[in-house]
Amino acid sequence: MRILIAEDDPILADGLQRTLRHSGHAVDWVNNGAEADAALGTHEFDLLILDISLPRLSGFEVLKRLRARNSTLPVLLLTALDSVDDRVRGLDAGADDYLAKPFKLAELEAEHRSRRCSGASFQQKLKLSGERLELSARELGLLELFLRRPGRLVHKDQLVDHLCEWGEEISTNAIEVYVHRLRKKLSGGGIKISTVRSVGYCLEAAPEQ
Repeated sequence: MRILIAEDDPILADGLQRTLRHSGHAVDWVNNGAEADAALGTHEFDLLILDISLPRLSGFEVLKRLRARNSTLPVLLLTALDSVDDRVRGLDAGADDYLAKPFKLAELEAEHRSRRCSGASFQQKLKLSGERLELSARELGLLELFLRRPGRLVHKDQLVDHLCEWGEEISTNAIEVYVHRLRKKLSGGGIKISTVRSVGYCLEAAPEQ
C-alpha cells in the first residue's frame, strides 16, 4: 500500500512514517497543501492522511480539489480542531474519517487497517489446500492494484510507482520477482497473472481445470 502524509509538523510526520513503514508500506510526505495537491494530481496512492491546517493550501481545499477530480481515494483527516462543526465540515467535504490531535499512533493504525478492509477480505477468502493465503505487504500491494484493473494491462512502471516511495528505487527485475511470488501463491485460486512480454501484467480468471 502506498500512503501520502500531508502534515506540516515534522515530528508528527516522522512518527507516522516510521509506524506505517514498519508495517511494510510505502510512505511519502509533504509539508504543505500545494505540494499535496500536486502529488495527488500526478501519483496514485491508496490512502491520504491529511492535516487540515496546512500552509499554502488548507487541507479542506486539498480535499475539495481531490474530490472535484472524482477521486475516491480514502482520506483520513488530522487536525487540532475538535469542534463538531469542523468534524462535520471535513466529512461533508469528502473525508472518510477524522482524528483529532493529540492522538495515539495505535488509533491511526486502527484507522489505517480499516482502509484496507476490501483487500484484506479478499486475502482472507483466498485459500490454498484449505489454508488462508498469506501475502507480504509488497505482494498485497500488487494484488490491490491488479484488482482495480481486472482484465486490463498494468504496465511495469505503474507497479513501480504503486510500490515505491519518492527517492526509493525498485528495479523491474524486483517487480518480476514479486509478481512471480504472487502468481505462485494465487495458483489454484481461480485467478491468474498473465505476462505481456516487456510491457506488464494482467489479472485474469484462470481456466477451469
